[in-house]
Amino acid sequence: MMKRIVGALVGREMAQRRGGSGVGGAAMGWAAMGVLRRMGPLGTVLGGAYVAKKVLGRRRNKPRI
Repeated sequence: MMKRIVGALVGREMAQRRGGSGVGGAAMGWAAMGVLRRMGPLGTVLGGAYVAKKVLGRRRNKPRI
């Protein structure tokens, strides 16, 4: 279950980075999911770290009002 969530989040981040659509993000998430599954628990940790890095980077760059 956790791997599916991380795969979806990684796909969303990759699609936003490339300016792609939801379908493209879903495809990239599906591909990332396959790679993460083969890496085992380490893949889930690495995928989660990638998403966390992107989210924190966005928060830092967001202007404060």
